Amino acid sequence: MGPVELLHMSVFSQSFSPCGRFLAAGNGYGEIALFSLSAALSPDSTPLSHKPVLTFTAHEGPVLALVSSESLLFSCGNGEIRVWSWSHLLKKNVKPLWTKRPDYKLGLEIPEINAMILLSKENSLVVGGGDNNLHVLDLETGVFKSVLRGHQDYIHCVCEQEREGQILSGSEDGAVRIWDLRSSQSVHIIEVHKYEACARPQYGKWISCLATDNDWMLCGGGPSLALWHLRSLSPTSVFPLSGCTRHAAFYQDLILAVGEGPLVSHCMLGGDVKAQIPSSSPNLNCLQINSKSSEHRMLTVGGSSDHIDVFTNLSYRAFSLSF
Repeated sequence: MGPVELLHMSVFSQSFSPCGRFLAAGNGYGEIALFSLSAALSPDSTPLSHKPVLTFTAHEGPVLALVSSESLLFSCGNGEIRVWSWSHLLKKNVKPLWTKRPDYKLGLEIPEINAMILLSKENSLVVGGGDNNLHVLDLETGVFKSVLRGHQDYIHCVCEQEREGQILSGSEDGAVRIWDLRSSQSVHIIEVHKYEACARPQYGKWISCLATDNDWMLCGGGPSLALWHLRSLSPTSVFPLSGCTRHAAFYQDLILAVGEGPLVSHCMLGGDVKAQIPSSSPNLNCLQINSKSSEHRMLTVGGSSDHIDVFTNLSYRAFSLSF
């Protein structure tokens, strides 16, 4: 890849391997890169240790979501889902195990898929994107078993509320829908932009990020990032972050958030911003926390550059991986 392509690269997705020793990252050119975290963290690391051990083209368009199971890596982008064996990838075999595409009821245009979660108990994969619907794939049979319809615009994000057997989705239409998987119906609709504490008309009403932790939900995008109590369906803390949040996650007693601008924000559950740590990208799209290996525990963030910043300690950037 040439210097111009590297200059205009964006990283959209990340997923750690089941063992926690490797990181997969997807970029806007349809590529997935695998990085060896052991090599990057080694005292004997060299600049080459921060480069991929494998890079391959996975999709024709951007790789907008990556998810790992105990043995597989799922990727999606231009209307299709592809599945790769982690053991095969580590042997540099880049042939996908299978490719699936939902039955889109649209014209010639193929909608992007940019939201995906794995439901381990259900052995299912849920994807959403440009056709405004969520599609549920049964991984045992390889058949799409249901379609969740209700959003009026592009779906940006999806997450699971495991204890309740529900999933949540956020859309360009400004709504967060809470779905019951058994009935394939939305049981609650939260129009976040209609809450005065969260509304930011200058940024729009779109919902770009969701995360859950038991009875709590993080939600942001055009509206301010806020912590919601799901039983009362009300915001309890609103975080004073500038720009649109693109990805947020619960981590111990903190909330980590990235989006417009180069900062990784550390927020307290009560609403205060504890710290904002600079990264090397002008804007950030995704963050990932490696909890699968205590030896390789880290936070990684990617955005509008060919770099993925690594934080072995949350208070500073330790080094960067790069395509």
